[in-house]
Amino acid sequence: MADRRVQFLRRHLTEAERLLWHQLRDRRVGGVRFRRQYRLGAYVVDFVCLPARLVIEVDGPSHEFTAEADGRRTQWLESQGFRVVRLSNEQVMSNLAGSVQTIEVALASS
Repeated sequence: MADRRVQFLRRHLTEAERLLWHQLRDRRVGGVRFRRQYRLGAYVVDFVCLPARLVIEVDGPSHEFTAEADGRRTQWLESQGFRVVRLSNEQVMSNLAGSVQTIEVALASS
């Protein structure tokens, strides 16, 4: 059942996730591989670079989590050694280059 959820999420990216994935795929950012809609523990993260231990979350109106749930999720991910960068749908849609730059800075500090 969990695998079906991951498959569903991969097929139904938001427009912001789709735009960002186009930038992240094929090692286009920082020369590192990102995975999309990837399961980490009980969570499915939007994007992750496993070697850099970097999670990218794109949050927006279709995001089903509350701020409290997001906080627990971030806390768990950080306890596992991941850094979490949160970008809003609006931020990605209106400033894709700036969003990519934010990710590049996070990668550089890994």
